Amino acid sequence: MKEMIHIYHTNDLHSHLEHWPRIRDFLKKRKKWHEEEKDNVFLFDLGDHVDRWHPFTEGTLGKGNIALMNEVGYNAVTIGNNEGITLDHDDLDSLYDKAEFDVIIGNLYTMEKDIPSWVDTYKIYTTKSGMKIGVIGLTANFGNFYEPLGWKVTAPMDELGYLINKVKPMADYVILLSHLGIKDDEWIAEQFPEVDIILGAHTHHILREGKEVNNSLLGAAGKYGQFVGHIILEVDTVSKKLLSRQAQLYEHQELPKSPLEEREIENWFVEGKKLLDQPVAFLDTELKADWFQLSPLPQLLTDGLLEWCDADCAFLNAGLLLNGLSRGEVTKYDLHKILPHPINPCLIELTGAELKEVIKQTFDEKWPHLQIKGLGFRGKVMGNFIYSGITIGSNGQTLRVQGNIIDPQGKYKLATTDMFTFGHFFPELHRASKKYFMPEFMRDILEWKLKR
Repeated sequence: MKEMIHIYHTNDLHSHLEHWPRIRDFLKKRKKWHEEEKDNVFLFDLGDHVDRWHPFTEGTLGKGNIALMNEVGYNAVTIGNNEGITLDHDDLDSLYDKAEFDVIIGNLYTMEKDIPSWVDTYKIYTTKSGMKIGVIGLTANFGNFYEPLGWKVTAPMDELGYLINKVKPMADYVILLSHLGIKDDEWIAEQFPEVDIILGAHTHHILREGKEVNNSLLGAAGKYGQFVGHIILEVDTVSKKLLSRQAQLYEHQELPKSPLEEREIENWFVEGKKLLDQPVAFLDTELKADWFQLSPLPQLLTDGLLEWCDADCAFLNAGLLLNGLSRGEVTKYDLHKILPHPINPCLIELTGAELKEVIKQTFDEKWPHLQIKGLGFRGKVMGNFIYSGITIGSNGQTLRVQGNIIDPQGKYKLATTDMFTFGHFFPELHRASKKYFMPEFMRDILEWKLKR
């Protein structure tokens, strides 16, 4: 006797709710249809559904996203780094309080190494014929960011071996919900043939017909809700052997239009704006922001970062500020609108020689018009660099910190954003000793400075 198992998966929506109505309607209809056909259907999300760039997500601290997912009827999710490290401890701890689905993460613990009350390290689901599907979830190991928030993340591969040994004896098939990235997924497929299906996320990769690696079928659906993934399994219920399996993607633009999608999309913005309509300051004069010329608001933010981090010097890219602030009342929504990035302050210890090299790299003509994607940046271009506590001589060679020529052997504390420490921009910052400030974003620093 044959049995059909349909597995739908989403990932890395990043609160692009303009795509959500069609995805929601499609998944609800598919789930209903498969159930009417007496087939099995499972719905999984692989993390980064929550992204605080959207005012609805910011205003509800992610709980609005969970309500949207409840409406679809997911079976389980794992978390991505946007759920894990952009919310403070209590907000993540309560994020899934009203979730009507399982949250499966095998490598997230409290600082006391306990499993959080809202987490399952694995789940066993049973099909209509009695087949057992073991589901494991793992999230990326951003330990340097989780620990300041009061969480402990362990090495995913270490946990996976332990969990497979625990789950495999109870399961006919094993599925991994992975927020690790394509390279790790391929490595897992090579090293752990017990994993039958790997549903992938984090690196926003697209596998239109899946990818067979060793014994595993990999599925991945890009980013921002551009695709919905679908895995189809045909199994023999007597021998429990897999007869066939295939993967496919459905493009968002080809999904049927939701009847009220424009109104819903607008309403989510309006609701978020209302929640963030909280006054934080009053400006006597306009504060302009220019990406390519000196302007007051980027300088104010850089000065604020210097003070807040208690640093010797600071620099930021002007492109962080999407716009300026008008004269009059400033609300949390205003700050969110111009600084939507989930980017944290960072304090870095450098020698004078290293600091000089980093500052000189910021003079490169490539920076102002460089377009950035990822790393938390939600803007358009880098913009010019803005400095605080740093004086640059007319020849571009004489560099001073707090009025004194930089001592190559001296020690300095530089304040900047976390995205400059990830190795893509400044190798010296990637290697140096550093402290990340969590959960504060740059908009929190600007609010603090404006209030002062």
